Amino acid sequence: MPTELTSPVSERGIGRRSASGQSLAFKVLGVRVDAVQIPDVVAQVENWIAARDSGHYIAVTGMHGISESCRNFNFRAVLNQASLVVADGMPLVWLGRWHGYDMRRRVYGPELTDAFCRETGGKYRHFFYGGAPGVADSLARAMQERYGVSVAGTYCPPFRPLTEAEDREVVHIINSSKADVVWVGLSTPKQETWMYQHRDKLVAPVMFGVGAAFDLNTGRLQQAPRWMRENGLEWLFRLVMEPKRLWRRYLVSGPIFVWNVGLELFKLRQFD
Repeated sequence: MPTELTSPVSERGIGRRSASGQSLAFKVLGVRVDAVQIPDVVAQVENWIAARDSGHYIAVTGMHGISESCRNFNFRAVLNQASLVVADGMPLVWLGRWHGYDMRRRVYGPELTDAFCRETGGKYRHFFYGGAPGVADSLARAMQERYGVSVAGTYCPPFRPLTEAEDREVVHIINSSKADVVWVGLSTPKQETWMYQHRDKLVAPVMFGVGAAFDLNTGRLQQAPRWMRENGLEWLFRLVMEPKRLWRRYLVSGPIFVWNVGLELFKLRQFD
């Protein structure tokens, strides 16, 4: 089945169709996942920017995000309100193929970031929000040096909830920068929730929630070898690299995710 977008995505990404009229999305444990590839995402974002259509946010998610949505129904709603929910994980790619979609590869967050900046160069203004101190600056500088992107600004939030005054200041800083794209690196579920809460406050047409791309694209964290990333083994590499932080995600949540997906595929339980 073709995955290219044939018309602008309708509000919040719901109801997207291929040229044949078939839906370009499938459900995984109650979350809509869009059956798109990186070139589709780049093209759609350029459409939104050209139309100056604000309020769009893209959730780059995988098993972890879907698992979080099962524990937190509010977060499930946040994902389902996204303009695009893209498959940053081979389990979602495999499920897309199960549903009949021609999903050749995952929409890997670091690769999506790199591809968009490479393809669009200096056409747009980019704001980088998130990461540990200095990481957003490093990512902005890297994209500027590699692809000539125009950096509208960077901001590293503290590791605590912002006060109302601080949040208003952040909104003012981003809006004053006249950014076209806001890259958000806060990890799941913080980044998706932040984008949802700010979708009507920011004038930038698009926000990308790319999480670890801030660290991976700057070399702060080591990426798994490509063969592991393309064959569903990145989790093992990351678990070995960060066992204390990730053991519960992969050794507890992972098997639960697989079990629930099995129940859903064989129509033994509904997650809507």
